[in-house]
Amino acid sequence: MCLVEVEGRRGFATSCIQKAEEGMVVHTNTEKVIEARKTVLDLILSNHERECLTCVRNGNCELQKLAEEFGLTDIKYKGERSAHKVDDKSPSIVRDFNKCVLCRRCVSTCKKVQGIGAIDCTERGFSSCVSTYNDESLNDVNCTFCGQCIANCPVGALKEKDNTQIVWEKLKDKDTFVVVQTAPAVRVGIGEEFGEKIGTNAQGRMVTALKRLGFDKVFDTNTGADFTIMEEATEFIERIKDGGVMPMTTSCCPAWVRFVEMNYPELLDHLSSCKSPHQMFGAIIKSYYAKKNKIDPSKIFVVSVMPCVAKKFERTRDDMQGVDGLDDVDAVITTRELARMIKQAHIEFSELEDSNFDDPMGEATGAGAIFGVTGGVMEAALRTAVETLEGKPLEKLEFKEVRGKEGIKKATVKIAGKDVRVAVVSGLANARKVMDDLKSGKADYDFLEVMACPGGCILGGGQPIKSSKTRSNVNVFKKRADSIYGIDEKSTIRKSHENPYLKETYKEFIGEPGGKKAHKLLHTTYVKRDKYNF
Repeated sequence: MCLVEVEGRRGFATSCIQKAEEGMVVHTNTEKVIEARKTVLDLILSNHERECLTCVRNGNCELQKLAEEFGLTDIKYKGERSAHKVDDKSPSIVRDFNKCVLCRRCVSTCKKVQGIGAIDCTERGFSSCVSTYNDESLNDVNCTFCGQCIANCPVGALKEKDNTQIVWEKLKDKDTFVVVQTAPAVRVGIGEEFGEKIGTNAQGRMVTALKRLGFDKVFDTNTGADFTIMEEATEFIERIKDGGVMPMTTSCCPAWVRFVEMNYPELLDHLSSCKSPHQMFGAIIKSYYAKKNKIDPSKIFVVSVMPCVAKKFERTRDDMQGVDGLDDVDAVITTRELARMIKQAHIEFSELEDSNFDDPMGEATGAGAIFGVTGGVMEAALRTAVETLEGKPLEKLEFKEVRGKEGIKKATVKIAGKDVRVAVVSGLANARKVMDDLKSGKADYDFLEVMACPGGCILGGGQPIKSSKTRSNVNVFKKRADSIYGIDEKSTIRKSHENPYLKETYKEFIGEPGGKKAHKLLHTTYVKRDKYNF
């Protein structure tokens, strides 16, 4: 589709690979170019599964938009179509090559941006396709389930594993107490699914919509993030004092954890043992909250709304169970899946009034909110670690040196008279660089935050998909990040350890952060994983 005419040359040039030269005259919109592009589009469509009305990308598909722009209402080149199996084995990602247009964006993202290379182009000519090693399932190769391939696919060839049906079934079951929790990044993304400006904070309307869908309680995962900070900061301080394995790295991102398990199993001791916020929160809901409200934990069904498809895998991990072996979280749906549920319920999202999260589990801090952006976990942890070690309130809460979308950020923070070296990483290709340094003994930091998705959860694989044109012209990261930081700035409480519900839970139920009960309920273990399980 990127064909152009260059004066003095025969045929067409492809603008995506043609280098500009001095004196070159390029025509991009001639009659010949338009007809050539239309022919290419026709050929693409001739080998495409054209079930648009039932496709998850209907209305947000770049191929569909091109067909409309070029006025293609029928396919001229009808003939043999390639047929491929649908890979839906993994708990996170469904791969349907019958809808693939061979643009290779997913390949480029996986290999160059994420440094994984789980998928690549195979075969030649009409048999060309994008697949995995030995055409195995994504579940059985070195895929981390980050979902960035989904975010960059222009059609419906890649999508998240849909879990909305089980949620609908539980919402209709009168014997089930259905609780939903929403991650910080969801509230600054979901409005985009309803035509609102990128980065709009739709928290109040999101809560209202969830209540209308029939959830018995609507809680904020930010509260779970506050618990994570208490445990993580405590673990970090203990490692410093007791000479534990350093540097310590965060464990909130399941794609990052899976990446380490597959690629650097000898470095697993560097990972914090803390569960991620939504897993911690699920464990607390089914233990302390259930006990206090006299609800049978086995009757509670916890749904997490996440900006991430790797969370679907995470909830199935061993050691993600709490009370009586019950799963901490029972279902994970993405921001996109929640939007589909709202539309299926015929709720006019943009017309809703604001509502608040349910008490007391809705109480959260600004520190919990910034978990949604790269550097946020580090900043939130530093707020608590500094005050704990120094025994006095911070004069300045913002650690702006760890903010921004830059792939690797390093800083030195003075804590109780000691220089603590920290690093913030987003994107797995950058994570590989840092882990190679750690493996070779070149690492020069004490605390490391890693998020698999470039920019963090606000650009996660489960967030609203933006077209290539939008991503080229709009700084989606900045708009969503500004909204997240705005929530923090407006929060009454901005430090995790000052969350009143958190204090109450530790006092009445958990005991000390990092204690025996806390470890049983809020911490986990890791395993070495083969890159190829078959």
